[in-house]
Amino acid sequence: MNLKRKKWISIAAALLLAAVQLCACGSAASGQNVETSSGNVNGSQQEPYRIIATIFPEYDWVMNVLGDNPAGVEVTLLLDKGVDLHSFQPSVDDIMKVTTCDMLIYAGGESDDWVGDILKEAANQNMRQLNLIEILGDQAKTEELVEGMEGHDHDHEHADHDEEYDEHVWLSLRNAEIFVRKIAEELGGLDPENAGLYQENAASYCADLKALDEEYVRAVSEAEKKTLLFGDRFPFRYLTDDYGLEYYAAFAGCSAETEASFETVAFLAQKTDELGLGTVLTIDGSDRRIAETIISATKEKNQQILTMDSMQSATGKDAEPGSDYLSVMRSNLEVLKQALQ
Repeated sequence: MNLKRKKWISIAAALLLAAVQLCACGSAASGQNVETSSGNVNGSQQEPYRIIATIFPEYDWVMNVLGDNPAGVEVTLLLDKGVDLHSFQPSVDDIMKVTTCDMLIYAGGESDDWVGDILKEAANQNMRQLNLIEILGDQAKTEELVEGMEGHDHDHEHADHDEEYDEHVWLSLRNAEIFVRKIAEELGGLDPENAGLYQENAASYCADLKALDEEYVRAVSEAEKKTLLFGDRFPFRYLTDDYGLEYYAAFAGCSAETEASFETVAFLAQKTDELGLGTVLTIDGSDRRIAETIISATKEKNQQILTMDSMQSATGKDAEPGSDYLSVMRSNLEVLKQALQ
């Protein structure tokens, strides 16, 4: 993380913590209700439990676990203005929300380095923190450089690079099941009165995840091809590993590069020809220029460009009824079927 940005976040969090504590002292002195870490307040009235989800998949999982009875729970999607996860910088308002919430859910990768700095100054020391990469434990994967990718030398030897966890953990239905069960457990600890309901909702949702996972398994087993090629960043390693697929791509998932070298384009065009691929894939938000350049360098020059949704950025509309994680993953399955023909 940029040192100037890191210092700003730490200072902002510290100032906000001081402000929160001052307000709390003032409220206590005047006899007003003071919010506790669980959302309970002195007196008969109870403030809602405040849950922050940094990205859309987490938000949607929480809403499904809560079900039709979210009374007393306030859920906020932090990245809701279409900003990509990798370039997000929290505002002062964001920092305030995070430092005072009852539960925070975040991916835990390099793009979330800012979270650690904020949590050091958290006003709510009893906050429940769900770091998705930590929840996966040994199942979490590191980013890899595959043959032909920028950062990988074209003599097929890996260049030296610092290993980072692949933070795109939500793009695996099997990971999602692990996360949903953990969310239900933590919600039950936060709100014991409704713990049974949360477990029931989680079980029902996990059945839907399993059913879609089986559709993916069936689609891949029936597919003519077993390799995907991305003229873009590649955040789908968890998904391809789940179903035994191979892949080639211009960049790793968290790469900040936007221009592919001649060698990378030539390699990917050659692979497209060699494997007889009819599709070059991109991710959401792509300008498709690299994909178009790859296609122009192939023999046939007639491949389709299709897009898979990585859910790395979201808008407020994504959190509205009718938009959900399962529907995005179903759409990705349809694209996958076409790409493997």
